[in-house]
Amino acid sequence: MLKDEVSKALKIVQEGGIILYPTDTIWGIGCDATNTEAINKIYKLKQRDEAKSMIILLDTENKLESYISEVNPLVYDLIEYAENPLTLVMPGAKNISPALISGDGSIGIRISKHPFCQQLIQRLRKPLVSTSANISGKPSPQYFLQIDAEIINGVDYIVDIDQHDMEIKNPSTIMRLAPDGKFEFIRK
Repeated sequence: MLKDEVSKALKIVQEGGIILYPTDTIWGIGCDATNTEAINKIYKLKQRDEAKSMIILLDTENKLESYISEVNPLVYDLIEYAENPLTLVMPGAKNISPALISGDGSIGIRISKHPFCQQLIQRLRKPLVSTSANISGKPSPQYFLQIDAEIINGVDYIVDIDQHDMEIKNPSTIMRLAPDGKFEFIRK
């Protein structure tokens, strides 16, 4: 089942489509992080201001240096010791669509522990965009049944995993990391 869903989602994402999928936090809308056209579809679906960037998911911290110019060694400790899913906003974004990079050159990255996300990212060989499955300004859904019909009808594929899971999930902790190693919490 997992393998089949990964294969179906991979095909959609490779063709420039957008998917609705479970993550280690809340349900997300995603696409290939190098495909600007697909990213713009997500902004349009969410009715989100393009100045508000979205994050990318990786399957392992070993890939950070492919998408961040200089990875502060502290990052690896933060990831290793984080008790909850952690999104790190870091400067020096590279090798992803310019539509994802903030005006200051940063990008938010989370290492996903969800088996679906890990396998999809491994097979895609690129980061996966991840943004909450809601219309901008509306509350983030804590599980699948809370997702707005407009989102469900607006994606190219809905991953058929964890849809009946009613466990309340929260968004990740977000930390902004400066090049000098100073950090601040954006969302705890």
